[in-house]
Amino acid sequence: MTMKKIDKAGLLLCELQATTFEKSVDKVETSSGIFIRRFMYSNMAKMLDNNSILQTNLQAQDLIDSIEEEYGESKYGSIKYTHNEIHWVGYVYRYLSYTYDLSSVQVYKLIKPKELRRLYLPYHTMDPAQAIERILEAKGRLPNEEQEIKRQFEIYKKIRNEN
Repeated sequence: MTMKKIDKAGLLLCELQATTFEKSVDKVETSSGIFIRRFMYSNMAKMLDNNSILQTNLQAQDLIDSIEEEYGESKYGSIKYTHNEIHWVGYVYRYLSYTYDLSSVQVYKLIKPKELRRLYLPYHTMDPAQAIERILEAKGRLPNEEQEIKRQFEIYKKIRNEN
């Protein structure tokens, strides 16, 4: 896993997802965990993943409406995260997805919402990149620098041999 720097487009995506997550607390009947799972597997998440949503004028409420349309309305679950918790969870998920070039589904499978929610208090005041680095480090998912250099060298040799 190699990290790229966040840019203006990435920050816009993070804020859109975070705002959508935050609005969901008041706008959907399902629990926060169910909403997050639906969102991360949704067509809207795919548009965030490939940045195509930046070519639209879709807002947070539009994303919520799309999720409800895609999955149907539900009242399943009752645990709602606080506005601050879920905003942070949404932001961190998109930041991780964007900077490590992972799909929403990959990010969701890597860190479940309950786990991320538990990390809100100790990590929410950190820079998102720093918080993500600590989370990945705790999971043993940071790239081993030596392995990464070896992997890149193999790619270089392969390209060189093709020419």
